[in-house]
Amino acid sequence: MIEQNPSGRVGVSIRAASKTYGRFQALDNVSLEVAPGEFVSILGPSGSGKTTLLGILGGFVLPTSGSIFLGEHDITFEPPHKRDIGIVFQNYALFPHMSVGENITFPLRARRLPKSGWEEKLAKTLDMVELGGYADRRIQELSGGQRQRVALARAIIFEPRLILMDEPLSALDKQLRETMQIELKRLHRRLGATIIYVTHDQREALTMSDRVAIMNRGRFSQIDTPEKLHDRPASSFVARFIGEATLLPVKRIDDHTVLLGETPLISAHCIPHNLNLYLTIHAEKLVVAGGTGAPTANLLTGTVTETLYQGESISVYLRLASGGDISFRLPTSHAGRQLLKAPGEAMTLELHPEDTIVVADDF
Repeated sequence: MIEQNPSGRVGVSIRAASKTYGRFQALDNVSLEVAPGEFVSILGPSGSGKTTLLGILGGFVLPTSGSIFLGEHDITFEPPHKRDIGIVFQNYALFPHMSVGENITFPLRARRLPKSGWEEKLAKTLDMVELGGYADRRIQELSGGQRQRVALARAIIFEPRLILMDEPLSALDKQLRETMQIELKRLHRRLGATIIYVTHDQREALTMSDRVAIMNRGRFSQIDTPEKLHDRPASSFVARFIGEATLLPVKRIDDHTVLLGETPLISAHCIPHNLNLYLTIHAEKLVVAGGTGAPTANLLTGTVTETLYQGESISVYLRLASGGDISFRLPTSHAGRQLLKAPGEAMTLELHPEDTIVVADDF
C-alpha cells in the first residue's frame, strides 16, 4: 500500500482492477502503484482501456473487481465528489454562462468551503496558471490555451490529493500544445501533486512523465521511464507503438547474437528465447558507416530507394541486402548533405550493439 508521505501528498494504488461490459473485457486485472508526487501517463491506442481506467479512478465507472486506494483510503466505491480528486477533461467542461473566476471557484462552492478564503485562493491559482487579472472575463473571450488554463485552475484550486487529466491538450494546435506541455511540467514541479495523465500521444507522454504505463487490450504492456520504454521496449507491441521503429524478423543464435537474413548482428543485451523475434531499429540510432566509433558496430548495407526533405532533416529509405526496408535521418547541414546518396545507390549504416534491441512477438 502507498501511504501518505510527510508533505501531505499521497500515492495511488490500483489493485487487480477489471471491468467488463457484457462479454467485452475493457480492463483485465490491471495493477499500478503511483508514488506521492509522481507524474504518470497512461498511453495506448484507442480502445486499449485508458478511458475506462480513468473513469474508475475518478469514480464515474465502478470496477467489476479490484480496488482503488488513495493513500491509505479505499475509494473504490466512493462517489466522485468525495474523492478529493481534481479532474481536467478533454473538452474542458467549462460553464459558458459563468466568468473565469466563477468557473474556477465552482469546486469551492460545491464543497461548501468558507467564502472567506475564496478570493485569496482564486488570486493565487490564477497567478499559478498565468491568468492574473482574468477573473471577470467570459469564457467566450478566451483562446483555446487560456480555456485549458482555466480548466486546470479549477482542478487545482481546492488542493486535491490527486489530479486526473484526460487528454487535456488534444484540442490545441501543435505549437500551443508543446508550449502547454512545458507549462504543465513546470506547474507539476511547483504543486508537487500526484498526477495521472491519459493520452494517445506518445511524444506528449514521453516529454512530460516520470513514468509511462503502456496499455493494450485492457492490460499494461510495460510500465517504465520514458527512456527505458523507448530504448528498451519489452515487447513487439511497445516497440511498434513508441518512436519511429522498424521491426525486422531475426533468428536467435545465442544470448547476444541474431541473424538478419544471413547477416549476424551482435547485441549488448540478452536475446530472448522466444521463437518469433524482431530487431527493433529506430531511425535516430542509425549512422552512416564509420560514425559510431565502435569497432564492433553492426553493419547494415542496402540500396537507397527514396529521400524526403523534411526541413530539419532528410529521411533516407533503404532496402537492405539482407531483406527488409529501413529509414534513417541525415541533418540538412552541409556535412549531412555530403553523406546523402541518390536513389539506386548503395549505402552502409552502423547500428551500435547497445542500440541493437531484439524483442519478442506478443501478438
